[in-house]
Amino acid sequence: MLEPIVSFILRTTEQLGYPGIIILMALESSFFPFPSEVIIPPAAYLAAKGKMNIWLVIASGILGSLLGAWFNYDLALRLGRPALERLILRYGKFFFLPPDLLPKMERFFAEHGHVSTFVGRLIPGVRQYISLPAGLGRMNLPLFSFYTGLGAGIWVCVLAAAGYLLGAKEELLKEWLHRSSIFLMFFALLIVAVYVYFKRRKTIKT
Repeated sequence: MLEPIVSFILRTTEQLGYPGIIILMALESSFFPFPSEVIIPPAAYLAAKGKMNIWLVIASGILGSLLGAWFNYDLALRLGRPALERLILRYGKFFFLPPDLLPKMERFFAEHGHVSTFVGRLIPGVRQYISLPAGLGRMNLPLFSFYTGLGAGIWVCVLAAAGYLLGAKEELLKEWLHRSSIFLMFFALLIVAVYVYFKRRKTIKT
């Protein structure tokens, strides 16, 4: 089922080169349901065949992810926030939403935005949308960019390694990506657990 899509991505990547990777990854990192699993591995496979540079593939993937994340962040900040403020003030009481929900969200992302953004980029189904609450919470943009790039970089490297080493072996590629996704989810949970532990220790000491 994925073969026509992968073939299309291979042709598109060969024709458009690194700008094509950036565009496709920017789309994947925003609202469009376009999986990165069919973007980076084919490009890395082309790199293994000597048609592209693996480091430029990875850099293009990270840049594209950042562009898509910035788009979502800005959209939530500019368009989503005013609408959400009006909805909370008008209907929030019916859904047990406090009037100060957005200020609370701002405080949360000021204190915990770095770990939330980093961990969110490692979890399938969350990585595309973690930018929205970060934008609503007015998270510091340089920090948001750094932790988004860090989390996206890990995922892009996993995808690139899979495509470079396994190439066109579709079944092995699926298995690698499936196991990698599970490992990254456990890794994300471990980070959260360690973060909460040290936060509580710090609170107890103070």
